[in-house]
Amino acid sequence: MALDPDLTALRPLGGFFALRTLPDGTRPPGQLLAEVYGTPAPGVQPDALDARVALVGDRLRVTEPRVRASIAQQGLAARLWSPALACAALYGEVPDLAPLHWDATASAPDDLWLTGVRPLPGDADTLADTVLRAHLAPLGDTLTARYGVASGLLWGNAASALAGAARQLDHWARANGRRDVAGRAAALTDALFARPPLYGTGARAGRAFRRRSCCLYYRVPGGGVCGDCCFTRPPGSSPRAASG
Repeated sequence: MALDPDLTALRPLGGFFALRTLPDGTRPPGQLLAEVYGTPAPGVQPDALDARVALVGDRLRVTEPRVRASIAQQGLAARLWSPALACAALYGEVPDLAPLHWDATASAPDDLWLTGVRPLPGDADTLADTVLRAHLAPLGDTLTARYGVASGLLWGNAASALAGAARQLDHWARANGRRDVAGRAAALTDALFARPPLYGTGARAGRAFRRRSCCLYYRVPGGGVCGDCCFTRPPGSSPRAASG
């Protein structure tokens, strides 16, 4: 099945998998996502990346810059992986994500907009090019430079986001009798985890994943450790405090 202009096969999967599309020549909300990486030109436009990090931090009532940046990056990584992996598994093709626009003030599914749908092969190499190299690598470099977040932590976030997208897609596929989709998604995920920079970010067993780093969510007020965290309880807490 070839990609259709509205990417309609993604709609039943939920908001994190949705990707809004607009015809060529139509101005989407936000700005070109690739333009938020690196150092912004002063006075040209508001810095969407810093605005998103601040927005996430304010919503979670967290002030530490590294924590704010880490959690914002993990959310965006999930939004990139989910539609890309789903397109590859459902259509056998992925859209070129170069013309992807981002509204940093919006939440899924209204945060990402694609102007035009140009199909690319739905293989692991193309997924790595369109998501890892085109977006997650420069995003990580920018957040490390601006906020001091360790690159290994950010790649752990990217791996966690991919594993989460794969689990959700697998659950939907099996619930809807699409074992072909589940099989393709699993094969693609395996191939992506077998190569750098995702290789070595965690331990996988079937659809389960435990990362070797921590996204720092435990430092959010009222937060704890995530289900795939390297820690079994927040660092510095006693076993009694963590269980009670």
